[in-house]
Amino acid sequence: MFLIGGDLPVARLGFGTMRLTGPGIWGEPADRAGAVRVLRRAVELGVNLVDTADSYGPYVSESLVAEALHPYPPELVISTKGGLTRQGPDQWKAVGRPEYLRQCVEMSLRRLRLDRIDLYHLHRIDRSVPLEDQLGELASLRAEGKIRHIGLSEVTLDDLHAARRVVEVASVQNIYNLTRQRYRDTLEYCTREEIGFIPFFPLGRGDLTRPGGELDSLARSRGVSPAQLALAWLLHLSPAVLPIPGTTRVGHLEENLGAAQLSLTPDEVKGLTERWSDVPAVG
Repeated sequence: MFLIGGDLPVARLGFGTMRLTGPGIWGEPADRAGAVRVLRRAVELGVNLVDTADSYGPYVSESLVAEALHPYPPELVISTKGGLTRQGPDQWKAVGRPEYLRQCVEMSLRRLRLDRIDLYHLHRIDRSVPLEDQLGELASLRAEGKIRHIGLSEVTLDDLHAARRVVEVASVQNIYNLTRQRYRDTLEYCTREEIGFIPFFPLGRGDLTRPGGELDSLARSRGVSPAQLALAWLLHLSPAVLPIPGTTRVGHLEENLGAAQLSLTPDEVKGLTERWSDVPAVG
């Protein structure tokens, strides 16, 4: 377990809902009933961190979460994000004007059927708007009781330092997996400061689980799947790491969650890190 913000206990394997939408993270899923089944099964299996965003669909993912899981179990932590607008499939643009972020929070509350959002991430820093204005508005919304904890997404260590001068930061959601390790300094800082580090794309974009690949061979030698090995590696990097693998299939969900039972030695973790690292290994 990990305590987000020091007071929200979550199991260390969560569920990310981005892929539950249509192609290009745009529109409705091909099988809405199937998406609902996956979400419900995740919670049945003990997942209590569900991550979504207003831009997934847009709006589709949040509505799916509410349809599948409301009324929410008391232990379920809903994380959502705002500050990215959509112009079409696979198109994203940051908008961090305070009035827009306030609108994002209000509409997410409505779609998710919540009075307060447990964990709200600024989806991207808008470099055209002062960071103090963006985070200051989220801090105001927290003071109003509409947000419990504030997080950041896809930020550098310098960004995180700057943000913490404005507001308490409970979590950081950055891309991180075996082949994308460039935020290692941010991960190490989050570990020291007990800030949740939520890797998105923890399995890459499917490349890490490709049959016949190098990771597949290593996983087979351990009697596990490539996805389980990649997720177990993340879990062993730091007690602050909270992967959120997503899937549209119950079978893949159950397989992914099996990673929590896979034990790796320090030498195995180091070997995996160095084999796929896109930056020189440290330590």
